[in-house]
Amino acid sequence: MGIRLLLWVWIAFAGIISAIAPPANAQRLSFIRDAETENTIRAYVTPLLLAARLEPSAVRIFIVNSKSLNAFVAAGQNLFINTGLIMRAKDASEVIGVLAHETGHIAGGHLIRSTQALKNASASTILGYILGGAAVIAGRPDVGAAVISGSQNAAIRTYLKFSRTQESAADRAAVRYLDQTRQSSTGILAFMKTLGEQELLSVSRQDAYVRTHPLTRDRIGFLEHHVSRSRFTNVPTPEKFKKAHARMVAKLRAFTQRKRRTFRNYPESDTSLPARYARAIAYFRSAGTEKALGIMGALIAEKPSDPYFHELKGQILFENGRIGEAIPAYQKAVELLPGSALIMTDLAKAQIEINDPEMRNRAIRHLNVAIELEPKRPFTWRLLATAEGKNGNMVESWRALAEEALLVGRLDRAIGLAKRSQSQTEVGTPVWLRAEDIIAAATEAKNSR
Repeated sequence: MGIRLLLWVWIAFAGIISAIAPPANAQRLSFIRDAETENTIRAYVTPLLLAARLEPSAVRIFIVNSKSLNAFVAAGQNLFINTGLIMRAKDASEVIGVLAHETGHIAGGHLIRSTQALKNASASTILGYILGGAAVIAGRPDVGAAVISGSQNAAIRTYLKFSRTQESAADRAAVRYLDQTRQSSTGILAFMKTLGEQELLSVSRQDAYVRTHPLTRDRIGFLEHHVSRSRFTNVPTPEKFKKAHARMVAKLRAFTQRKRRTFRNYPESDTSLPARYARAIAYFRSAGTEKALGIMGALIAEKPSDPYFHELKGQILFENGRIGEAIPAYQKAVELLPGSALIMTDLAKAQIEINDPEMRNRAIRHLNVAIELEPKRPFTWRLLATAEGKNGNMVESWRALAEEALLVGRLDRAIGLAKRSQSQTEVGTPVWLRAEDIIAAATEAKNSR
């Protein structure tokens, strides 16, 4: 889905997706997908994960669309970070410091030690929150709204809340990782002091990070002591991280806040790259297509090798019905960033829209590569099913739809589609064998409910 930040997905939670009417105090949780934001966060956290002797590719990153200042890890190596935390951080070092702390929780096995807390907090709700959320980030707004009642939200907070001992251990690990990567710990200290101000507020007004990560004066004292002694304290934030942070914040603000506020925060008098980027998005969102394209043209002329500029240009054109013009922009973005499943899927979507057999075949090739890069994104499977169906290849179309159904938890549908795919192909072929795997996985999931 790439830069389409506003096309967030309401996550279906295991155990509560059958709810018909949301309770009055229900809250919705949404995720966003954006290649630039995700890659920026990954660039921040990868050195820390390596310092902690963790495999970076095994850690999954989720961007939560919420104004709340929060970040947490759950269900092993899944790292969640709120847009509110990113946008309110004064510098990249604060975000990096938080990521170092959360890495400490992962490396310390704190979640593994919380097995009893998971049981006490309603396993189906928590696992639905984590596993359902991980599976259903599909890039489609029509996946369906799911709700969490106030009591279930309380259960989640209970599970995610670490002990003071674990918090202190994560702090110690965080400064160790920052030292190992030759980065200053001033960012995490600044963030913790911000949280200290939050503790003065009533519980109802506190950000979630305060409620799930108990803060003590001793923790801030420890960080102050470390900063006073570390030989890396005065090491400045790398310039590339500063620039990436400014761009990421500008982009998130422009896509998630009111357009008038974007123009107020980034007035025409501000000619910096992040400001122009933000204004292009704001014009795009307010039907100022030509102004948006004009800004993007100037940015691309200035930085022709920036894949995210070409991607945004492609999105602006695509969402204004100019599909033929969008394809070259997306193609250039894929050429510059071939490892992005999100951008590759956007290109394939545009190619399918052209409704040309040759272009459709190219889309299928791109979708298969995107699936290799990110196999658990249902929307990609749905697009592949559409393209294969239009080509008359119903066996592959049914199999792709079965994959999608399995990922979103529609188990009976997954089994039915897989069997339909098997009925039209020879036993033992790759498609037949994969359909058999889908049937087995869906059956096992049904039996474990």
